[in-house]
Amino acid sequence: MTASYIETYPALDAVDGLVHGFICRDPQIDVKTDRETAIARLEPHFDRCFAELGIGRDCLALGEQVHGAHVQLCGAGGAEGILYPETDGIATSCGDQYLGVYVADCGAVYLVDPVQRVCALVHSGKKGTEQKIAVVAIQLMQQAFGSRVEDIIVQLAPCIRPPHYEIDFAAQIQSDCLAAGIQPEHYHDCGISTATDLERYYSYRIEKGQTGRLMAVMGFSK
Repeated sequence: MTASYIETYPALDAVDGLVHGFICRDPQIDVKTDRETAIARLEPHFDRCFAELGIGRDCLALGEQVHGAHVQLCGAGGAEGILYPETDGIATSCGDQYLGVYVADCGAVYLVDPVQRVCALVHSGKKGTEQKIAVVAIQLMQQAFGSRVEDIIVQLAPCIRPPHYEIDFAAQIQSDCLAAGIQPEHYHDCGISTATDLERYYSYRIEKGQTGRLMAVMGFSK
């Protein structure tokens, strides 16, 4: 834990030069509204957390997030602060280029190659998991950056899990990553369900769609 609203994970903390965080709920912010309004209300909260992590918003790339399986390469120059359309995952090899995804029950999957110093971050809920977006990111890291699958570290953030959701997509993400060649000792799952602690997490299902968004963020510093 680096701040009261930011979770970090030991497997990623151990990677030299990697900055990451999972920005949790601020229960004082009213988010009982639609997604767009909720995110607007959360922007100052996110900015405070970015500042604690040392991340500039103008160096943050986001995807539109349409529950698909497109993973976008984020290259040097002109990519800072961009919102990629129809994108649920982003990968980069650029230092000081940070990646972000919003979640509120879906899984944020962090993928890191500490050898090549590349990373990817994907939004994987029911539909994204069915389309194996984490595997798409693994394959992209191999093809675009020369990553060896045995070097890639995977971390799954808090997401909804049974019995609060009928599909155990967290287990499927793990199964798919291992089948793609991720080493068992390199796969990490925090094991937390977003549905069980509404003081700390947002849950789209439990709160019937009127809620905020958590944010996963990651990138290598230069």
